[in-house]
Amino acid sequence: MRILLTGASGLLGLNIALALDGKEHQVFGVANTPPLQWVNFKSIQAELTGEGALERLFAEVKPEAVIHCAAIANVDECESKPELAETINAALPGRIAALAAQHGAKMVHISTDAIFDGQKGDYLESETPNPLSVYAKTKLGGEQSTAAANADALIARVNFYGWSMSGKRSLAEWFVNNLAAGTPIKGFSDVLFCPMMVLDLADTLMQAMHKDLKGIYHVVGPQQMSKYDFGQAIAKKFGFDTSLLTPSSVSDAGLKAARSPNLTLNTDKIAAALGHPLPGFESGLQRFFDQYKHGFPQYLQTLL
Repeated sequence: MRILLTGASGLLGLNIALALDGKEHQVFGVANTPPLQWVNFKSIQAELTGEGALERLFAEVKPEAVIHCAAIANVDECESKPELAETINAALPGRIAALAAQHGAKMVHISTDAIFDGQKGDYLESETPNPLSVYAKTKLGGEQSTAAANADALIARVNFYGWSMSGKRSLAEWFVNNLAAGTPIKGFSDVLFCPMMVLDLADTLMQAMHKDLKGIYHVVGPQQMSKYDFGQAIAKKFGFDTSLLTPSSVSDAGLKAARSPNLTLNTDKIAAALGHPLPGFESGLQRFFDQYKHGFPQYLQTLL
């Protein structure tokens, strides 16, 4: 399958592109950064919002599937640049979804758990979102523009962790970097979520594509935990000093954008559609640790 993947230099896009490209799939990874070196997939530099850029990409790649990962994912950056967030997170997905429909390509749009206000948790796909931040509002806009342009699109609400080129893109990396350095840090004990290891997410998305799933699905880890518990699990797995990490409240963090306290999502729908449970937290954390032991974070840093 020829796959056009956007956001190929970001944590999610890069990991999916590296995982999928091979005998069965050919990945064309697009980013607005210089082409990556030492990667197995075809790396393309393009500014997706440029005049005619998307049309040229579709004509050149002739994709059978599109995985749209590109977004402004920095929550506080979206607060200070709301117009840019609207363009990239809300409007661009609809344009890509429309072109995918025209070209007969399967469309997968990556959304977020943050579209909910976090007042209850265990959210179903059918529940009404209530986004609190500019990031969350524009990501919900991206879901809506995608669905309006392409009724066959798969919209995946995700929360993931893994290794990135900068080494600073995921909460898991932040925990590892600080704990490895012996730096005392705090973890939110009052923010709940369902983290999924990025390779497990890549596997699950491909299974969903092969099943030709359409509409909205929650594709997160099946186990819920606090950010503090997540950090403790990482510390134990990596053999770091767990006393370096102490619990704290998100209300004391002085963050610019509002954060939802309980972003646990119900994954029964995707598990039923695939016919098996989603990968568990422990096995995902083991994959994350195995990559660390085998020098994968260092490899990623050579790609820039």
